[in-house]
Amino acid sequence: MMQVTRVAIVLLFSFILGCVPMAPKPEQTQLQIREFQTRMYETKDTKMVMKAVMNTLQDDGYIIKDANLDLGLLTAQKELDVTHHGEALFLTLLAGREARYKKNALMEASVNVSEFGKEMRVRVNFQSKVMDNQGAVMKLHQVDDPKFYQEFFSKVDKGIFIEKEKL
Repeated sequence: MMQVTRVAIVLLFSFILGCVPMAPKPEQTQLQIREFQTRMYETKDTKMVMKAVMNTLQDDGYIIKDANLDLGLLTAQKELDVTHHGEALFLTLLAGREARYKKNALMEASVNVSEFGKEMRVRVNFQSKVMDNQGAVMKLHQVDDPKFYQEFFSKVDKGIFIEKEKL
């Protein structure tokens, strides 16, 4: 009986520590966000750039929802299972059928490809929507991590190189 109490105390303590708020990130200006969401490419071939972006998104597990070459617009999304089974079990034991916990995340991407002088400008915006086990939205936010966009554009760079070299 004493071991069960200890385990319960450890679980409760772990849960409480997991809820300690993190220091907030400093707010970024719209100009700063736009800067890391945008990349320039030395080409005037809109179709080639859009194809490279589409291939990159598909390689990352996104499903292309809409692509309009004339507007240079591309939208895509992918669904992720974000269930933390320990949290789900704990909350279900605590609240029964009324328990709500993170279940799925929907990542959405919108891409704008446009001519800019002798180059192509690509701006991409990622948004994350976290839903609970009952389908309600728990959290909705724009992805504003420069490293996330840097990694994405690194893949697009490779895709454009492959398209240019016809590999």
